[in-house]
Amino acid sequence: MTAPLTPPPPPHQRPHQPSQSPGTAQAPHGQAWQVPPAGTGAAVGTAYEQDGPGMKTEVREAAVITVAVALGGVLLGLLWWWLAPHVPLVGDVVGNNWVVYLKDTEGEQAIGVDGTFTLLALAFGVVSAVAVFLLRRRGGVPLVVALCVGGLLGSLLAWRLGVWLGPEHDVIAHARAAGKGVTFSAPLKLAAKGALLAWPLAALVVHLGVTALFGPRDPEPYDEGPYGPAAPPA
Repeated sequence: MTAPLTPPPPPHQRPHQPSQSPGTAQAPHGQAWQVPPAGTGAAVGTAYEQDGPGMKTEVREAAVITVAVALGGVLLGLLWWWLAPHVPLVGDVVGNNWVVYLKDTEGEQAIGVDGTFTLLALAFGVVSAVAVFLLRRRGGVPLVVALCVGGLLGSLLAWRLGVWLGPEHDVIAHARAAGKGVTFSAPLKLAAKGALLAWPLAALVVHLGVTALFGPRDPEPYDEGPYGPAAPPA
């Protein structure tokens, strides 16, 4: 005896199959992946490509920083002229000619002049680097170059300004005006020209240091994106 044939279920009782919307792609094992709207991929790519203000903006900011840092040399020159020790000289007449001698042949005033400039330049380098970092934390190569160039120009400006503000350069004329045996100050000069590099070097080192310690960090490579967490590599 054979079993009766079972008729197929009516159409309204068949297992329901989820319909796919136009914006949904069917993935294996029944997982649906949402297709991003049109234009979203380009927008995301643009967001990742435009990381930073752009080269033209960075160059423009670097030019402004170079000028601002260089103008700080005016203050450095004034402080150097004010704080640098004076080198005492004395004039004498030998025959019909004036000669000028160091009053204190074992004095260290000349070394103090160079040391004062160097210490002030180091301080200006630290201050300028921290100020630039606080204004623009992202950093960048143009910014570092601007700090170095501006520091060097500022040192040159401070050196020439201090020399110009210092005592008269014609020591013979100064000795004649002061009189025989009267002490007067030598012209302000920078014997160690390497001190001109103190400002840019200090600015470079300090800026790189504070940027490494307190600068913005890059995002983690597996952060959660707009479509869910990214899967780690196999």
